[in-house]
Amino acid sequence: MSMRNLFDTPVDRLQTASQKWDRYQGQDILPMWVADTDFRAPQAVMDALHQRISHGVFGYTLAPESLNQTIIERMARLYDWQIEADWIVYLPGLVCGLNVATRSLASEGAGVITPVPVYPPFMSSVLLSKRKLLKAPMLLIDGRWQLDLDELRRQAVDAELLLLCNPHNPGGTVYTRDELEAIRAVAEEFQLTVCSDDIHCDLLLDEDAKHVPFASLNDDAAQRTVTLMAPSKTFNIAGLACSFAIIPNPELRQKFIRAKRGIVPDINLLGYTAAEAAYRDGDEWLSAQLDYLRGNRDRLQQAIAGMPGLSLAHIEATYLAWIDASELQLDCPHQFFEKAGVGLSPGRDFGAPSFIRLNFGCTHATLEQAIKRMQVALAER
Repeated sequence: MSMRNLFDTPVDRLQTASQKWDRYQGQDILPMWVADTDFRAPQAVMDALHQRISHGVFGYTLAPESLNQTIIERMARLYDWQIEADWIVYLPGLVCGLNVATRSLASEGAGVITPVPVYPPFMSSVLLSKRKLLKAPMLLIDGRWQLDLDELRRQAVDAELLLLCNPHNPGGTVYTRDELEAIRAVAEEFQLTVCSDDIHCDLLLDEDAKHVPFASLNDDAAQRTVTLMAPSKTFNIAGLACSFAIIPNPELRQKFIRAKRGIVPDINLLGYTAAEAAYRDGDEWLSAQLDYLRGNRDRLQQAIAGMPGLSLAHIEATYLAWIDASELQLDCPHQFFEKAGVGLSPGRDFGAPSFIRLNFGCTHATLEQAIKRMQVALAER
């Protein structure tokens, strides 16, 4: 099967206890909400899992040194970022990483800044940890979502920690080096620790976009930053639960490790196996996936541009479209499209009730079906 056909071939995810597809089980609603794709993982990942399973023993497992080396080599190759194995702290997911970060890097009651709109666990991690939620808006400037640096500076007076999302979810902004440096300057001035969620860093749709890990800017950035990464979104292996933090500063690292001790479980051995195979042998598959997702993005942007009451800024990265439905003047645009057979993520969860988020990590045919349903719903409104 060609790479193109791999992504075009639908995979039946019903009756598989899929979080994404079970939400609308028995209803004629296309699930285009939670951020996993409908694509089969790379063959290299499946081969590695079969080989590991054939061993037949599934006891307590350490992080393989070969995975550490694969991550170290990947950071050097992609970002010219020299990291050490001791800096890597494994996690079963990025959400628990955000929660561990807020508990360990900001004192109870202290201010934690998050961009808004943002992936909901950014905000919930602050509230669950009894820290003070401070918001810095993302502004649409020249057709691109950008962090309001003036508001960031105002909020920084009362903050100890900044939660950053790069590429940003929702919106798909890939921060430039200059933009990151401006944020770093604020962090240095107000002595903020930074937790940067880089889970979508491999999903760059603009071919001239370049991901820059915040911690790789300079030594000051490295010493104040916890970077969260995972192969889960990139290779559609979130269900195998293997993520990691990169923490150069030993004091921050020990705080982070202490906060997770006895609460956050170790990674299961199949998670380690899949992560290593994906990072080591998945680049050809990833390149083909990015080409396919670019086609979906371009088609969706063209379609939304012709839908009355909707607008969509250019998506630089991720497979998540952040659609502005404010002109429709609906109390709940998510509900409106759900009734039309398209299950989207409600913008209110991200801090922007008049928006909807659409996951276009699906076959072209599924996307076309969703577009048609949205067009019909708007025409009949």
